[in-house]
Parts: sequence; C-alpha cells; structure tokens
Amino acid sequence: MAPSNAGLLLGLLLLLRFNWCLALGGGGAEEGGSVFPVVVSTWPFREAVRAAWEVVKAGGAGGSAVDAIVASLRWHRSVAGCCCSIFSVKFIHASCVTVLVGGRGLDVASVGPGGSPDENGETTLDALIMNGITMEIGAVAAMRYVKDGIKAAKLVMEHTGHTLLVGEKATAFAISMGLAGPTNLSSPESVEKWSNWRQNHCQPNFWKNVDPVGNCGPYHPINILPFGSMDPVQIAVVETQGPTCQGWFQNNNLLEQTNSHFKSVINRHNHDTISMAVIDKMGHVAAGTSTNGATFKIPGRVGDGPIPGSSAYGDDEAGACGATGDGDIMMRFLPCYQVVESMRRGMEPRDAAMDAISRISRKYPNFVGAVFAINKKGVHAGACHGWTFQYSVRNSSMQDVEVFTVTP
Repeated sequence: MAPSNAGLLLGLLLLLRFNWCLALGGGGAEEGGSVFPVVVSTWPFREAVRAAWEVVKAGGAGGSAVDAIVASLRWHRSVAGCCCSIFSVKFIHASCVTVLVGGRGLDVASVGPGGSPDENGETTLDALIMNGITMEIGAVAAMRYVKDGIKAAKLVMEHTGHTLLVGEKATAFAISMGLAGPTNLSSPESVEKWSNWRQNHCQPNFWKNVDPVGNCGPYHPINILPFGSMDPVQIAVVETQGPTCQGWFQNNNLLEQTNSHFKSVINRHNHDTISMAVIDKMGHVAAGTSTNGATFKIPGRVGDGPIPGSSAYGDDEAGACGATGDGDIMMRFLPCYQVVESMRRGMEPRDAAMDAISRISRKYPNFVGAVFAINKKGVHAGACHGWTFQYSVRNSSMQDVEVFTVTP
C-alpha cells in the first residue's frame, strides 16, 4: 500500500474512533454516531450521568434507558438533594457546598429535599419520565412530602392511564403506591435561605402589576387597561401637551417600575433542573426531568419540568432533548418537542437546538434558557440564550463523563 493511502486510512480510522467537538455561536456538537449506550444531562452533573451509565453499560443487553434515568435521578435527589459538579466555580449553584466523597469532589445541597423553597418556604417536587418506545409518559407536579419524584412519575406511567398528577393528590398516590412519606422536604439550609429572602422584603419575586411594589405581600392587582388604551391621566396629557408626548406611553412605560424587579429572577444560581436523555444498547430512547422549580416561586406554580415536550422529550424514531432555564417562558414553546420533530425531518442536532432556542428568543429576547439535542444515531449538540450552558455526556468511546460548554 502506498504511504499516502496508508496515511489516509489511518486518518479515517482515527475519525471513526474519536469524537470531535464544536462549541461556538450558541451551539456545541459532537459526532458520536453508533456509540451506544449514550447518556446526556443538563449541566455538569457528572455523578448523575455516572449513575445512569452504570445501568446501561451492564453486560448483555444492558439496562433499559428508562431504568437508567430513574436510577440516575433518584441518586441525584438522594445525595442531600444536589450533585452539582465542581467542574467550574462559576457554574455551581450558589447554595451548593463542596464535600469530598471517596476522594472525589462532589457538591451537595441545593435541589431535591431541602432545595429551592417557594414563597412560603416549602420545597415541592416536579418530575417527568418518558419512554421513547411507547411514547408513554408519567409526571408529577407540585408534589409535597415525598422525596422520590422521579419514582413517583414512573409509577404514574406504569400503573395509571394518566400522564400527570399534581399537588397533594400526587402525594397521596405516591404514598399509596409504596413510596416513603409524608416527609418534610425542607432543610435548615432552605429555611435559612427563605428567611434571608423575607428579610430582603421578599425580593426578587415573580409578581408583576401588583401592589405593594418592592415588599412582601399580600399583593393586590393593579388594574391594567386593554393594550393600546389610555387612562384619564394619559388622555389629559395628550390633550394638553399634544401628540409629541404620546410616545411616552408606548410599551406600557407606566408599568416599567412595577415590573423591573421581575426581570432578573431566573438565572443559573436559583434554578435547579436536571434533564436527561439516554439511549441504551438496544437503541431505545428515554428522557426525564427532576426539579424543585424556581426558587421563591409563587406556591402552586408549575413550570416546564413535568410538561412533556418542554423540559424533555424522546422518541426512538428521532432522538431526544432536555431543556433548562426560564420554564414559565420555555413551556409556551415546547422546545424539546420542537427539537425532536426537527431532527425527525432530517435537521442535525446542532441546528435543531439552535432553531428551538431562536424561536423563543425572537419573542422574548431577554429570556435565559438552553437545550441539548441527541439524535437516534447518538450525535449530540447544545444551544443556549442569555447564559453560558454546560451539558454532560458519556458514551462508549469515552473513558468518563465529559462536559461540553456552549456559549450564546
């Protein structure tokens, strides 16, 4: 064989053996076709990914994708709530505390039991699991007094004809099916966090167009006129000052001060969602999510975590997606459903992820959020807006979990 041909063959073999990564312009992608099993997770949750990997890498056919997600998210919630990786200090949730477990850095305490309190100081759980073979889904939302959200979601999927159970009735269902409870999900750390927030006049919070502004409730609505109409004060200004002042009323400027404290509530430091996708050795897909939701949310609020197609979605025929960010905005667009359907139509994961994020940012340019996408071949990518995003991957070509960074 000629030297040039041998070099070409060697180069092709290297390309097949090793994955390559691109992380620029809002998307990161790795060519990882046919490297099953594969585990992908939002954020640098290395230990959670390892837990899933231990299930799907087992001998023979390995464990199922659904079982891997349940095992991983149960582990994630059991380690005092949070298993944030110490990959980079700026990505650690503000309340995570570094400890050493078996000589390896691990951060605990932030999500799960004792995590993200609501306005009343209570911790609740949302969770979702989806089977990409059957398209069955189980989910729980605003569940109180039961620690194991993802297991409760799996019980909904396997033992009911429903998709989503909520609130105290979800709690009753979970306990009736054998899960431990009732249990107080608060912790000394979450109580202290809530107490400090109260001392800061309950700021920031998720209320808008209410009185009082800049203080704790109870709140009362400010009457908002129909879009484009003017109240008597505005009419008097226009009549006396002429049309030159009318522009001052555009974009509801009178309410800007009322809403200004609301804009910075969601960020990576008060937000705990872990979304995961797994492709097992048989090529079957599953997706799941576990979260406490946004810190200091209004009690009763349900975000994107338990909403199919928003926080997670998976289909054997196309691939899977996981999302994190401002769930109240993202759930209006079902970004993960959009990602999977785009990949079904032949779009590459990087393009599908960026397309889903751009659909949101066009309407809400100040929103923060991110998605990862993985197609049925195992090729993965990420896209984000308003923050730098990291997602974790483990496949059969890697020695351990790898973390990919995506910039807006």
